[in-house]
Amino acid sequence: MKLIYGIKDKPKTGQVFLFALQQLLAIMAATIAVPAVVNSITGSALTASAALFGAGCGSIIYMLFTKSSSPVFLGSSFAFIGSMCSAFGGAASMAAGYWGLIIGALMAGLVYVILAIVIKFCGVKWIDRLMPPVIIGPTVAIIGLSLAGNAVGDLTNGAGGSTYVALVCGLVTLAVTMLASSYGKKGIKLVPFIIGILAGYLVATIFYFIGKATDNPALIVINYSAFVDCGVFALPDFSFMLGKGGLSQVNGSYLLTLFSAYVPVAFVVFAEHLADHKNLSSIVGVNLLEEPGLTRTLLGDGIGSIAGAFFGGCPNTTYGESIATVAITRNASAVSIRGAAFACILFSLFSPLVAFLETIPTCVMGGVCVALYGFIAVSGFKMLQSVDLNKNRNLFVASIIFITGVGGLVVTFGAVEIRTVACALILGILANVMLSKEKEET
Repeated sequence: MKLIYGIKDKPKTGQVFLFALQQLLAIMAATIAVPAVVNSITGSALTASAALFGAGCGSIIYMLFTKSSSPVFLGSSFAFIGSMCSAFGGAASMAAGYWGLIIGALMAGLVYVILAIVIKFCGVKWIDRLMPPVIIGPTVAIIGLSLAGNAVGDLTNGAGGSTYVALVCGLVTLAVTMLASSYGKKGIKLVPFIIGILAGYLVATIFYFIGKATDNPALIVINYSAFVDCGVFALPDFSFMLGKGGLSQVNGSYLLTLFSAYVPVAFVVFAEHLADHKNLSSIVGVNLLEEPGLTRTLLGDGIGSIAGAFFGGCPNTTYGESIATVAITRNASAVSIRGAAFACILFSLFSPLVAFLETIPTCVMGGVCVALYGFIAVSGFKMLQSVDLNKNRNLFVASIIFITGVGGLVVTFGAVEIRTVACALILGILANVMLSKEKEET
């Protein structure tokens, strides 16, 4: 793929602001969804602003460890939702649970550090043998396809209004995004998601005023209540602040619960880390597993996850939405990612900016996600172009990953949940190893 801006290129200051905002909008929905899901399950008080702050700090740490050579943003990890719920379920009090989030993330981060040290001394060639393109390609595709239901659900989410009105707003967002990316001038092509989201927001606002004027609630798919008494500046409720006094209630059995909930999931997320960086490598034309190196990317991801949990409660991970934004806009500038990280922190501190993000209708973000998740899937299919599917070995491996991935296979062991992508990847690796002795046909 021919990039408009390479990793080390530095766009103009005004452009950087727009590129950073675009990355922020791309990762925002998923980043703030994780604490919302955990709150709904456990009754905790994690906040969207703290999650954004943690994601920004985690991304800055990641960029420091990778020497700004890997253009991807870190956001709240969905893989650790079950682990986070276990932190509250096994806590003697809610305050201890918030410290459990931090301690659990620390355990998971140490797994990354250990893996990074192993790779430092053993190299990465064994990873290429363990996970060739016939495994990585379908796995990346499954990452996108497994999110298809989320995108469609968001696209038709009227938030109390009509599903059809929501669908119109979402499809307008998608259409404007596609048109801006395909037919816009160079500057427009670099920020299609901002233009699409603003268009969808405008349409939702028009429906809102028509609905108010005609007393028709079906037309109201946007909620402006976040702006009411929001103030100007507010320090987020960080997880270490919510856990005041809870550290004294952490005991040995609770630590064992955290270990069993976080450490196995860390190994699963390691596999997704590999898939994301191989996908990003194919987009930017640089083997990121060698430069800056998998050791650095793992350390950045692990330490960034600890920082994310310390502030927002959520361990971080590299985001496919961020990678898809790089691919669609062909802007791989690391400056844009750094700008997005600082923008995340800035937005989390200023209440009106947080309120604006919270008022973006779910259906509008759904329109964007249709494109983002779809592009992740297509990127995986492109990796299969170099694979000979006439060989039974490759055919079986790819088939197993696709079917278990699309079918939504999930395996649970106590507090540990191995999610769909990880299950598909593990089965693909096992199948590839089992069939490694397949003889070549003449």
